[in-house]
Amino acid sequence: MFLRLALSSVWSRKGSVLLTLLAIAVSVFVLLGVEQIRHQAKNSFNNTVSGVDLIVGARTGDINLLLYSVFRLGNATNNISWQSYQHIAADPNVAWTIPISLGDSHKGYRVMGTTTDYFTYFRYGQATLLVLAEGKPFSDIFDVVLGSEVAYKLDYQIGDKLVLAHGLGNTSFSHHKDKPFKVTGILKPTGTPVDQTLHVSLQGMEAVHVDWQQGIKLPSGHASHTKTQPNLTPDSVTAVMLGLKSKLASFKLQRQINTNSNEALLAILPGVTLTQLWQTMAVMESTLRLISALVFFASLLGLSAMLLSSIRERQKEIAVMRAIGASPWFLLALIEAEALLISLGGTLLAIALLGLFTTLSSNFLAEQFSLYIRSDFLVLQSLLYLPVIIGCTLAIGIIPGISAYRQALQQQLT
Repeated sequence: MFLRLALSSVWSRKGSVLLTLLAIAVSVFVLLGVEQIRHQAKNSFNNTVSGVDLIVGARTGDINLLLYSVFRLGNATNNISWQSYQHIAADPNVAWTIPISLGDSHKGYRVMGTTTDYFTYFRYGQATLLVLAEGKPFSDIFDVVLGSEVAYKLDYQIGDKLVLAHGLGNTSFSHHKDKPFKVTGILKPTGTPVDQTLHVSLQGMEAVHVDWQQGIKLPSGHASHTKTQPNLTPDSVTAVMLGLKSKLASFKLQRQINTNSNEALLAILPGVTLTQLWQTMAVMESTLRLISALVFFASLLGLSAMLLSSIRERQKEIAVMRAIGASPWFLLALIEAEALLISLGGTLLAIALLGLFTTLSSNFLAEQFSLYIRSDFLVLQSLLYLPVIIGCTLAIGIIPGISAYRQALQQQLT
């Protein structure tokens, strides 16, 4: 009876109620959408690298080393000598190594020199291995394996030829035109910086620079331009990813590398540094939450204003209900029920819209921004926010409810 009365009262003012419901739906959509993207972005950061116990680079800041070695952001302050790399790789605690060499690019995408161990040991997410969608890993000096975004955006296929550019940036005036690379493999999407990387062998990275010194191409005749070189062993690498035989050896080897007297090196624990990186973004995260909360609060104020204005239009309705025995507390509960119905309707509409948006845009977000959003996360997150939304609605509904209560008392005194 009470619920039917509340529904009939809401339906009698369906025009203004519909506008208020849409305002609440938009605000809840923003609130849940921001939280979902924030959560998924955090997961994407944490899932970028998995199974790597230590990352070693030249001595710099922990976050800087993580950014350029894993996320391909920024530049290394220095390189690691090949002798130091071999010394670390020969440590009895080390199970495998992935050396990486950065510095070149192709149409704005980073080029990374590495070994075939990269495809064997590198993992992301929940210990997921890299999988080739097409082709095979590089085997020749001038083979290249593309990340999924590189292949998609630049429309490359297996067998296509491409030219690397010296240095970074979207535009470069120094190209290795005399040594083109052939696409031999394309990786499946991972939602990590791997999708935006071109992978070549360390020997291939050295081969394109045999006639370069300090970033300058030497005149013809100063170096050999043949496809194979007598010695393509690199002098240095940018960083090294390490997998250890025992997790217990991580701190011991880290301390040993950090105190190395022969070369200034830094070893970091990726998980710990990822936590530090996310903490530096806490201000932005809190700002997004505050903005979405303010949008939701503004819509609740609109709901309160709509109900408050309707009280003045419902004097006869209130008088009739008082005449048939409705108490002031009944009117207060009725206004609260109307506010709750409108808020729940807007919330359910927002959840439905967000689920539809997530389903339809998941492929686009993955291809354009390497952001993978799971629709199953939506239900859990909505359930966590539902008590907060209901509580705020009941609190804001007190204002028009008290107005109806006081009006009922005045009519009683009259």
